[in-house]
Amino acid sequence: MADTTPDLAGLTSSRLSVAPMMDWTDRHCRYFHRQLSRHTQLYTEMVTAPALVRGGALHLLKHDPKENPLVLQLGGSDPAELAQAARLGWEAGYHEINLNCGCPSDRVQSGCFGAVLMTRPALVGEICAAMLAASPARISVKCRIGVDEQDPAEALPRFLETVSRAGVEDVTIHARKAWLQGLSPKDNREIPPLDYPLVLAMKASFPHLRISINGGITSLAQARAFLDQGLDGVMIGRAAYQRPADLLLGADAEVFGQPATTTVHTALDAMRPYIAQELAGGTKLASVTRHMLGLFAGQPGARHWRRVLSEQAHRPAAGLDVLDNALAAMAQAATEPGSQG
Repeated sequence: MADTTPDLAGLTSSRLSVAPMMDWTDRHCRYFHRQLSRHTQLYTEMVTAPALVRGGALHLLKHDPKENPLVLQLGGSDPAELAQAARLGWEAGYHEINLNCGCPSDRVQSGCFGAVLMTRPALVGEICAAMLAASPARISVKCRIGVDEQDPAEALPRFLETVSRAGVEDVTIHARKAWLQGLSPKDNREIPPLDYPLVLAMKASFPHLRISINGGITSLAQARAFLDQGLDGVMIGRAAYQRPADLLLGADAEVFGQPATTTVHTALDAMRPYIAQELAGGTKLASVTRHMLGLFAGQPGARHWRRVLSEQAHRPAAGLDVLDNALAAMAQAATEPGSQG
């Protein structure tokens, strides 16, 4: 059961966050990212309300308290069901719960949630009000600037006004449209043009909302520039996953003004007892190390680190020695010409 202490730290941690990404930001990924940054806000993968409420899949809420600050992202379209899921999330220890109104996949379209909800702002308002009434957790929303033929300059402010009236104070906006017909989820992350000025304009129009920006951001310098322009937070997705050290190691100092307390190698050492515990519980090594492939991205010998982990972590009874083998291969390769990772 969660306590009722307001999660004031979350207001600061949302200055920088790692986006919720299906099949990527599982509990192992989040534990790893937490070793690189103490303050960056992390998100779960999207968990559907039907899976929790109708399916009883409470294991999907499993997390280590050390992952905090951590946000649970929910998907769904039924207000009563999402209210119940929000209550379950609070009881599982989540102080913030995020409603997904941005995912464009076929699966969420068929369930009438994700980005398709942007076409039904009144329903989103009803959902948010129900979630707020059911749980003491802070309720936030993640959305796109619009979908399909919507004019974002009209649709987005109408959407924000509706969720604001429902009581939501925190919104993350992916600065691209979602095309629900004709583009794959992958294409929807890359093809629709980014409209950063529109997101900045929304902050000016809704100064009472905490507005974070997402989409196409690949560096801490970009993140700081958006914060300097008045946005409350920046969410980074694939770049933080593929180059975690580049994005997260410097975050505590550069974004949060806190002392840097770790390095790549101390973060790796901190993962060892966690991995040992998971292995003892039956987790396969590759389930954890697949999230660590990019740890040394750009450094000499990094491809050898990736190769050894990829080849050896899947073997039966693979253990911590695989990390040692990968480090040794990287160290040896780093002395060779053309060894950049």
